[in-house]
Amino acid sequence: MSSESLAYTTQTARTVVPSGISDPVERARAELSAALAAIEHKANLPARAAEKVEDGVAGVRRLTRRNPAAGIAVVAGVAAALGAAVWGVARLVAR
Repeated sequence: MSSESLAYTTQTARTVVPSGISDPVERARAELSAALAAIEHKANLPARAAEKVEDGVAGVRRLTRRNPAAGIAVVAGVAAALGAAVWGVARLVAR
């Protein structure tokens, strides 16, 4: 079984070495592939930030379904914080 033929699904992380590999060379290749995938995931900051944003949005949606007023307050707070940040950066650039 070659490492190219291993099918990874969304349920199987790319950073997990499949069990049942008896050939030491294939096992080393699988370990190296898993290590490189882990490094790639850790170093890919834009993708990690996007994941965190998606998690946050999902959390706010759950909150809004349970308590619409709290959801609206969270969204208004985030909008105000972003607006203040943009205003502050624009003010610094204008100087």
